[in-house]
Amino acid sequence: MRSFHDKRAFVTGGASGIGLGIVKALAKRSAFVVIADLRPDHIDRALAEIREAGFASNVAALTLDVTDRTAFAAVAGRMDIELGGIDILVNNAGVGVEGPVLEAGYDDWDYGLGVNLGGVINGLQSFLPRMIAHGRGGHVVNVSSLAAAVRMPANFAIYAAGKAAVLNLSENLRDELALKEIGISVLSPAFVRSNIHQAALNRPAHLREGSGFQQSEAMLLDRPPASDWMDPETVGEIVAEGILANRLHIVTHGEFRDKMHERNEALMAAVPEAAFQY
Repeated sequence: MRSFHDKRAFVTGGASGIGLGIVKALAKRSAFVVIADLRPDHIDRALAEIREAGFASNVAALTLDVTDRTAFAAVAGRMDIELGGIDILVNNAGVGVEGPVLEAGYDDWDYGLGVNLGGVINGLQSFLPRMIAHGRGGHVVNVSSLAAAVRMPANFAIYAAGKAAVLNLSENLRDELALKEIGISVLSPAFVRSNIHQAALNRPAHLREGSGFQQSEAMLLDRPPASDWMDPETVGEIVAEGILANRLHIVTHGEFRDKMHERNEALMAAVPEAAFQY
């Protein structure tokens, strides 16, 4: 992909944080971008910001729960009818599920993995066959996290597990999608100013009663991102350039380099020198 002119993009979780940063970066480069988000209030604020920035004609929005496979498939069909299909899929929607893992209930696992991993899977299943069928090629961005590449504190176990799966999945899709002229990137950020701390507000009612994270999620709501964390629009610029360069790995932060080396060295140290003789 050499430019975003006349390209159609679909960004989940696109009404705030990293998602909105990507929307703005693509829209100002002449792509037409569809924001898909669970929160109507976030959509309203995002569209107001985009109007102020002068890109209103390049952006549309709709509500979507990325865990709802039927709704996701219906939206993909709608994009074919209304836009002739999409060229860029950004599976960004995520939740910051955090709490004492030994107190986690199935609701915590289902919520965390259902959004952070299941939402990516649903996006791929809904859109990839259509992207392949329209024959224009394209690009996929899956949003992981640097938490996937390092050892994290146990209270991040569910979050990191889902993001690690997204990282591995993206790497393994690379060669297969290249045969269809579709690039893929996996975004691995660290600390970004976003609404990821609002996981409790987005958790559906049927996944609350069996949660062991109610107290930790309430505390997280009172812990907004720090002012010195990366601006989402900076992330958006990095992602846009990464798409054009067809980079597999798009990494925004250097803070975890030593921890990444430490983990990789520990893994390599456990690998036998010689292959097993069958």
